[in-house]
Order: sequence, then C-alpha cells, then structure tokens
Amino acid sequence: AGCLLCLAPGLLGSPVEEMTGAAKNFLAALTPEQRAKATFAVDADERQNWHFIPKERLGLTLKEMAPAQRHLAYALLSSGLSSKGYVKATTIMSLEQILQEMEGPNRRFPRDPELYHFSIFGTPDATGTWGWRVEGHHLSQNFTIVDGAFVSATPNFMGTNPGEVKQGPRAGLRVLGAEEDLARSLVKSLSDAQRQQAVFSRLAPEDIVTGAARIAAITNQAGILVGELNLGQQSIVDQILREYCGRLRGELAAADLARIDAAGRGRIRFGWAGGLERGEKSYFRLQGPTFLLEYDNTQNDANHAHSVWRDFERDFGRDVLKAHLERGHQK
Repeated sequence: AGCLLCLAPGLLGSPVEEMTGAAKNFLAALTPEQRAKATFAVDADERQNWHFIPKERLGLTLKEMAPAQRHLAYALLSSGLSSKGYVKATTIMSLEQILQEMEGPNRRFPRDPELYHFSIFGTPDATGTWGWRVEGHHLSQNFTIVDGAFVSATPNFMGTNPGEVKQGPRAGLRVLGAEEDLARSLVKSLSDAQRQQAVFSRLAPEDIVTGAARIAAITNQAGILVGELNLGQQSIVDQILREYCGRLRGELAAADLARIDAAGRGRIRFGWAGGLERGEKSYFRLQGPTFLLEYDNTQNDANHAHSVWRDFERDFGRDVLKAHLERGHQK
C-alpha cells in the first residue's frame, strides 16, 4: 500500500537499500537479452499497465530464468514483503499447478507456476527514483521509490483460484481465508440497525469494482462508518487492515497504518454485499479517505477470490513521481 513519503528516507533506508540491492543483484545475473526484457524506463507507460488475469505480459518470466537467476528474482520479491506476504504470494503462484490439473489439457489458459513476470522500471538506486513489479495470474505487486524514499506498494493484488482447495494432498488450503473470515465475523457481529447500513446489496458484484483501473475510485459512500462500530467491531476492522498492510515488510506496513490513522479511522466505511454465510457469493470493502481495499468471492461457485489494496493518491507513486519528473532531475 502507499507508504508515507513524509517520513525521512533515512527512517525507511533499510527497506529501500535492501530492495535496491536485491534488484541490482537480479539484474547483474541476467544476460543482455534477458535484461532488455526485464527493464523499462521509470516513466514508461508499461509501469501502470497492470492486471491480474491470465494474459500476455511484458517482463522476464521465471520460466525464462536459470535456477540461480530465479533465486535472485525471489529475493527481490521478498525484499518488499513480510514473511506472511511472501508465503501468500508464492503460494498463489503454486496454485497454477492445481488449476492445470483441475482443468486438464483442454483448458482455456496456460496454467504455469513459472509464468510470473519480473520488471524493473528505471535504475535501482538507494537514493534514486525507480520501481519494480512482479505480476502474473492473480498476483500484482507494484513498488515505487522516489528520491530514495519509499512511496507506494499499490496497486497490491492477490487472488486465489481455487479459493479453497477441495481435494488432493493440499485440500483445505485457503491462501486468502483470513481476510474473508475476519470480514464475515464483522458483518455477522453487527446489530440489525448496523447491518442495514453496512449491507448495501443482497447480490455481490461479479468482481472487485475497481477491476484493473489505473486510477481507483468508488464514488458512493455505501457502508457503515467505523466510528459507529463498538470497540470489539473496531478491533476486527483493525485486524483486516493489518492483514492487508501486513503483506508488506514491517516498516512499510507500519507506515501504511500510520497514514490511515492520520486520515482518521472513524472515517473509514465498511460495506458488504451478498450472502453472509461461507460458501455464498460475497463481497466486502473498507474505504477510507486515502485508501480502498476490496475482496470479492463470487466466481466458480464462490470459490475464486480477488483482493486488492489501492491508494487514491499514491498508486504507482503517481502524484509524487509526476512532481519529481516535472522538476526535471530524474535520476
């Protein structure tokens, strides 16, 4: 999620330095041809060309890397994530093998745990301006650094199909189960009066409302204000926020939560659509002055989940990077 630029770069120096080191190590291990596929200008349109569906993408795939190069690619991914976030990301990649087995040879899309693309935008520099992305089916991790300060890790998308593995040795696996279970416990804890405000539709939307939009916006104010919840319910909201922010390494997650607090927890709205019971098609979102998180589980008989974290001001570091480029001192 979009982290606080107002924090001095030195306070977040370790994450930026580690991301920079991991990116440099990764690029140094590539052949010239591989490096050409993996690198783009920092202001390239491709940086905001993100999606979470199976599709043709630019960047260098794990499949195209030698084993040693893959280790360095995974090291780059882990440099921005917490241990929990890294486990979620790599487990999502592994679900492609399960889809391959479920769908068989006549499947519509290639299902390949190695079809994840690594891209570097600009030149990695601990005091510079650059970004990186890891993306493939159901995973899009976008990071932006401006003048050596960490600015943004949004859009941050994670999805799972199946939402719950139903058979085989991995039966019971739910990569995004915590997010859904927390939100369901919250909506079921509401009083009738609270629920009338929170549940804005009996039908869940077919997907996250913002989709893969480059600029996220939900204009309606459906849902109940967190300021109108009791302390126990507010505690569940906090747990949901930490589950999403906690995809990032600790320093960055803490900065995200501080940014949310600065804008006012009481101004966040919790909205729910669809059924209240597990296995029913459902959707929820938390929307604050600066951020939006969405979770949708409707496809494949409500066993195919999409979740996203967006920052209204700092997706792709957009506003901050634009100001930097306009100053004409791109590094």
